[in-house]
Formats: sequence, structure tokens, C-alpha cells
Amino acid sequence: MTPAMTPYRPGQRVGRDGFRQLLHAEWTKFRTVRGWVTGLMAAALMVVLFALLTGVSSNQKGAPPVPIGPGGEPVTDSFYFVHRPLAGNGSITVSVSALKSSIPEGPGDLRPGTVPWAKAGLIIKESTRQGAPYAAIMATGSHGVRMQDGYVNDTAGPSGPVSAGSPRWLRLDRSGDAITGHASADGTHWTRVGTVHVSGLGPTAQGGLFVASPPAVGGGGTAGSVSTATFGDLRTQGGWAGGDWTGDQVGAESPSFAGYPENASGSFTGSDARFTVTGAGDIAPAVRDSLPTGGHLRDILTGTFAALVAVIVVGALFITAEYRNKMIHLTLAASPRRSRVLVAKAIVLWAVTFVAGLAGAILATPLGERLARGNGVYIFPVSSSTELRVALGTAALLATASVLALSVGTIFRHSAGAVTTVIVAIVLPYMLTAIPFVPASVSNWLARVTPGAAFAVQQTLVRYDQVASNYTPYYGYYPLAPWAGFAVLAGYAMASLAVAAVLLNRRDA
Repeated sequence: MTPAMTPYRPGQRVGRDGFRQLLHAEWTKFRTVRGWVTGLMAAALMVVLFALLTGVSSNQKGAPPVPIGPGGEPVTDSFYFVHRPLAGNGSITVSVSALKSSIPEGPGDLRPGTVPWAKAGLIIKESTRQGAPYAAIMATGSHGVRMQDGYVNDTAGPSGPVSAGSPRWLRLDRSGDAITGHASADGTHWTRVGTVHVSGLGPTAQGGLFVASPPAVGGGGTAGSVSTATFGDLRTQGGWAGGDWTGDQVGAESPSFAGYPENASGSFTGSDARFTVTGAGDIAPAVRDSLPTGGHLRDILTGTFAALVAVIVVGALFITAEYRNKMIHLTLAASPRRSRVLVAKAIVLWAVTFVAGLAGAILATPLGERLARGNGVYIFPVSSSTELRVALGTAALLATASVLALSVGTIFRHSAGAVTTVIVAIVLPYMLTAIPFVPASVSNWLARVTPGAAFAVQQTLVRYDQVASNYTPYYGYYPLAPWAGFAVLAGYAMASLAVAAVLLNRRDA
């Protein structure tokens, strides 16, 4: 390809007007080379094309509906519930003297294990419907007593595990829509953990004992778990219905319920004031691990990877083509302040790549989402401001990567070496973090210190401290905030641009 370039003409002012003329000259060079313009158009089209392919190829038709919490977020709402109706106000008290968990060791073989967020306690819930508002107080496997409500709210209570020698008494009091949780080490001296207002609880709610046991996390994956709790000293006051307690597995058909390990099931035994309850599942916001049938914006924008290769090639050629065709002599002769030429090239390249990337992201997102939802895929919801941030961040990622390629091209003076170097620096770390079996420590390290950290701008999923999960880039969770991740790539680009400017000034053209 022999580009038709318009070099910067000597004799023009070197002040602000001169730099504007220099920008215009570099813009003219860029737009008159069809291959470069085509490359950026192809990058934008790749983002759109991959979004369409992702939407078309996704198929979750017939899957059970995803439970939605009071705040509109997807939730995990699966647990074993021993309950009675509560009409109006009332209180319930119980002691927890044991909470033991088991995880699979092999097919049909369970071994004792630690599930840090296994839960056993008391809950008052609007109904047994998934996603219904609730408040609960519980003993956990490793996080002491907690009070939780609305799926996303978590309040710490007294610390320490429960055992026969160190039981934990729990109490819930309902007064209207206010529910107060208390904890005690002896059943006499109580500590208030918190009071929450549960909107939509209704005049008659369901309340009682529950056990939940979320999947155990390890080795880049999860394994279903089951937990058993021993309850004693069960007492109720107020508007509780009489009769027998009813045991149910809430959310047995939910896509966010991993199910019971083989040869295990939910159950409860006992009567009067003492019960043994076995359960699995969780009551928490849904995360990528717990909702494998769901998708998010990063899935729609997988074409960014292909577009990145295209803009890297264009960015490198924007300078190396001049070296190959000897046009660099004319350009530098016309502008003795060589660093100004490089800055002008960087500004023009960043601007045109940003526009192309933004156009691709803005078109791809709604098209991909519509197709995916039409095929039954649940897309994790985001606000309009987050969606805008993802589009702007994707465009800025592509634009800054192209400037990095321009800088490395100036340093190497050869397109092949420059393109290979930048692809290895950005694309290789991204590919490694996209492998689920790469250790989390390695994956998160790569997403902190390499230029691939910039993919954090596409992050939309929320990390929850009260949910154990694989919070790694593979699942859409980055260790850096979106713009902090982008700043890592920008730092590499600026540093490379500075080195390139120094070498451009020192070396012969």
C-alpha cells in the first residue's frame, strides 16, 4: 500500500496556528490513505458483528425465570424454610448449637468442609415467592452472626462460630414493617444487631427457621454444598399461627440454585422446641457464578478484542508507513520540532479511533442485548450512566491502544515488530485472564499491571463482600475500578509516547 500523503509545508507559523496546520496535515494524511480509514471502519463493524453473533448464538429459551429482588436486581433466593404464618406483629427466638457443612469429594461422596457463608437462623419473609422482601438474622460458617435484608444489605453482629459448647441465641421482632434482630451468647443478655424496614411485607408474612449453604468456591470453580443446623429453645410470641411447622425448599427450580450434592436433600426433623434442618442454596444478590444463564455488557462487546487488533495495526502503520516510503524525511524537514509531529499524529489518531470505537459500541450494545433477550438470556441490569461509561470507555480503550501502537512504531520503525509487541502487551494478558483455570492471583495481577487492565472499563458486575464467588476477570470482575484500569493503559501509552519523542529527536530520520 502506497499512501498518498500531504506533508506539512514549511514557512508556516510555528505558534498555535502552526500546530493547527500540523494537525490538519496529519488528518489529511490519515483520511487520504484508504487502508487506514477502512481499518477503523472494520474495527467498528467488528464490535457490532460480534455483538450480533453473541445475541444470535445465545439460547436460554425455556429456562426458568430469574428471581428479581425488591431493588430490581437478580437474586439468589434458595434455601430450606421451616415456616408458619405470622399475622401482624410478633417475635421468634431460637438457639443455634451446631452448623456443619459438607462439600463433594467425588461422585456421591461428601466430606466435611468449611462453607464460610453457610447460614442458619431466623427469617421473616413476605411469602415463599422467590425475590419476596425479607429480613433475617443468622449464624454463619465463618463470619459470625449477621443480619441481612433486601438481598444486598448485610450487618455484622457478634463474631465467632457456633458449637454445642458455645451456642448462639437469635431473635427477630416484627412491629409493622420494622424488623429488629438480636443476638445473645446465653439467651439472657441480648445485643441488638440492627433494625430494618421491610417494604411490602404485608399483614401476614411467613416466618421461621432456615438453612442455606451456597456453593463452595475453589480452584476457579464452585462445588455444591449442603449444611445442617441444630436449633433449640424455639419460642414464638404474637400473631403466629398454631399447628405444625411446614418445611419447603424455596427456589428449587431457580436458575440461580446450584442444587444439592448427590445423595443429599433438604429436610427437617424434630418438633416442639428442637429441630435439625438441612438445606442448600443462598439468599443473596446473584453474581456471575450463581447465575450462569445470565450475561452482561462485556459479553455483548466481545468484538472489542478483534477491533483492538485492527486499531493496533492502523496505529503502527500511521508512522511506520512513512519510514517505509521515506516520506518521514519530508515530514520532519517541514517541521524541525519533531516531537510536535508525533503529538499531532497521536491526537489525530486518538480522535478518529475514538469516534470509530464509540460508533461501534453505541450500535452494538442495544442490538446485541435485544437479540440475547429474545433468546431468553437474562442480562444483568445497568443504569444508563453505566452503559454510557462502558461505551465511552470502550472507545477510549481502542483509541489509547492505537496511540500505544503509534509510539512503539516510532521506536521500532517497523510495523511487524510494533504490532507484535503491542498485541503481546495488551491482547496476551487479556487472553490469559479469559482462561478460567488461570489462578485467581495470577489473573488479578495481570489485570492490575499490564495494559490489559483497561478492559476494566467494560466492567458492570458488582462484587459483594457477603457472597463468596470467583471474582476474577474471567467472570467479569476486575481488581481495579473501571477508569483506574484504563489509567494503566494510558500510563503505558504516555510513557511510550515520551520515549518515542526522545528517540525521534535524537535519531536520524
